[in-house]
Amino acid sequence: MEIIKSHKGKIFMILAAFLTSTGQLVWKIGINNIFILMIGFMLYGFGAVLMIKSLTIEKLSVAYPLLCTSYVFALLYGALFLEEGLDFKKIIAVCLISLGVILTSYEK
Repeated sequence: MEIIKSHKGKIFMILAAFLTSTGQLVWKIGINNIFILMIGFMLYGFGAVLMIKSLTIEKLSVAYPLLCTSYVFALLYGALFLEEGLDFKKIIAVCLISLGVILTSYEK
C-alpha cells in the first residue's frame, strides 16, 4: 500500500492518459449518437481532472511525460477496435516512447 501512496501522482497521470484515450475512442465510435458522445466527454473530462490532480501531487517533469502513455493506448485501441494495422515500425515507436517515459519518470 505504501508503494501506491508514494506513486499516487504517477498512477493518476497514467489513468488520465487511459481515460482521455478511451474518451477519444468513444467519440470516434459514437460520432452519430449523442448519448455515446456524452459518455466520451465524461471519460475525457474525468481524465482531465485526474491530470490536474496528478500535477498537484507530482513534479511536472515526472508526471507530464507519463501522459505519453496515451500513444500506447491509442495504438492498441486502433488495432483492437478500429481494425488499424500494427506493423513493426509502430511497435518499435511505442517501445521507444515507453522507454522514454520510464527513463524520464524514474526517480531515486
